[in-house]
Amino acid sequence: MVNTQIRSLTSADYYQMMESGIIREGEKVELILGQIFTMAAKGTRHTVATSRLLKGLLTLIGALAIVRCQDPISLPNNSEPEPDIVIARLRSDDYINSHPAPADIILVIEVADSSIKFDRDTKAALYAAAGIREYWIFNLIDDRLEIYRQPEGDIYASIEIITPPRSISLPQYSELLLNISDFFPASKT
Repeated sequence: MVNTQIRSLTSADYYQMMESGIIREGEKVELILGQIFTMAAKGTRHTVATSRLLKGLLTLIGALAIVRCQDPISLPNNSEPEPDIVIARLRSDDYINSHPAPADIILVIEVADSSIKFDRDTKAALYAAAGIREYWIFNLIDDRLEIYRQPEGDIYASIEIITPPRSISLPQYSELLLNISDFFPASKT
């Protein structure tokens, strides 16, 4: 019997594949634990929720932090996911020299419908293992916000469920309240 193994990619391998055209420009993929995953297609509810969230967070946060939308972050274990929203600490270079790393990240948000299992299992474990202190899933299937806190190894010790019409304060900015009702589009398609 032949012993075969899956070869994990490094972040450098991943970027070289992009530069050489193996991964085409605009192709929706993420590097997770050294493997390339195709990102789930985004329906209209997902797109509207993400757009509303981005607009709401930019208005709320202003110049206190950087809000990024569907851009890579650099995590250990050869991972470069592209969360729907990331709130990162201000940095003088605006992250032109590197993507935000765990020490830079205040909050990671995923908007989930068809990706709910992947976001709860794979991504939650990835973010917890990286030490991301707070991770939110805007669950469009059940119209609720799932808040994951207190990373311990590859799990979050605290999970809180918030349903509309409640508001929640942003991590590190307790005075900034987000009304979650604003981010669940009414029509389910």
